[in-house]
Amino acid sequence: MADRRQVLRFGAVAAAAPALAGAASAPAWAGGHEHGGARTKPLVVGHRGASGYRPEHTLASYELAARLGADYLEPDLVITKDGVLVCRHEPEIGGTTDVASRPEFAARKRTVVLDGVSITGWWTQDFTLAELKTLRATERIPAIRQRNTVYDGYFQVPTFQEMLDLRKRLSKELGRDLGVFPETKHPTFFRSIGLELEKPLVRTLRRNGLDKRGAKVFIQSFEAANLRDLADDHRVEVPLVFLSSAAGTPFNDPRPYADYLTPAGLKELSEFIDGIGPDKGQIIPRKADGTLGVPTSLVADAHAAGIKVIPYTFRAENSFLPAELRVGADAAAYGKAIDEQVTFLRTGIDGLFTDNPDIGVLARSLV
Repeated sequence: MADRRQVLRFGAVAAAAPALAGAASAPAWAGGHEHGGARTKPLVVGHRGASGYRPEHTLASYELAARLGADYLEPDLVITKDGVLVCRHEPEIGGTTDVASRPEFAARKRTVVLDGVSITGWWTQDFTLAELKTLRATERIPAIRQRNTVYDGYFQVPTFQEMLDLRKRLSKELGRDLGVFPETKHPTFFRSIGLELEKPLVRTLRRNGLDKRGAKVFIQSFEAANLRDLADDHRVEVPLVFLSSAAGTPFNDPRPYADYLTPAGLKELSEFIDGIGPDKGQIIPRKADGTLGVPTSLVADAHAAGIKVIPYTFRAENSFLPAELRVGADAAAYGKAIDEQVTFLRTGIDGLFTDNPDIGVLARSLV
């Protein structure tokens, strides 16, 4: 594994600079660190596309993210009854499609135990791709993003392959190699019902020539065992990123996320992963009054272990911002999102996931 780690130390080739006012040169991957003699800048990852402006995980959201300057596009991957990877944040689709209004699918609503939690709704594993394609995407948080609801009903649920086809077309059109940052969602759950995610993911990447050294692909997961399987059993050639929550434990794992982010835990992770994607509160926690506190040592500890750090999720609305950066009392109004991202970029992070890629590009140019 040491040879693989040496080659894959986040050395993906940089994209060309986006044609945006104030945009800095698009980076390879590193928060101002030296790599091969070249100083690089943090990545801007379009979280679920440009989900601050379009319903998430739609081709329209991904395309807008690319045009706003994102270096990487992030598709969350779940799977259909007939084994096709599709882009949804969760396998339950009642909150992100119009399925609840479709009488022909009313009987599909059921309760499923997902990673130990009972959830009632409609599930991708109960639909064939053809059935899923009859649905249309809707805004997930309409109370906060009311403007996004104007696009409800216009976009299909895309397959992973369709997303990769879009990425290829836009790379040519925009003159820069767009990256893709897929996340396997609930891999243990899907494996338990006979629909594993790993094989179709690896097969799709290889079919598109993207599982190779230097390809602009990172695979991410909240399950360390899933990433170890991709590294050891599937022998993927692209970097792997371990996501961590601010609380709790990975499913089917006795160790809390916090244990993985200690110096000892990071050293262990470095045997098979290349980066971490922590909750941003694990970089700069909030104080009791909701304002930003003092940065933790996580960035320095991860870098000491040879691991890159790309936290989530940066959003523009007041409801997601620290108290001192909110503007007015309207939870849906924009606050000082640029200031927040600049503050986090100055901790030395290697990139960030943002619902508003244009804000990420501008913030990066200010650091």
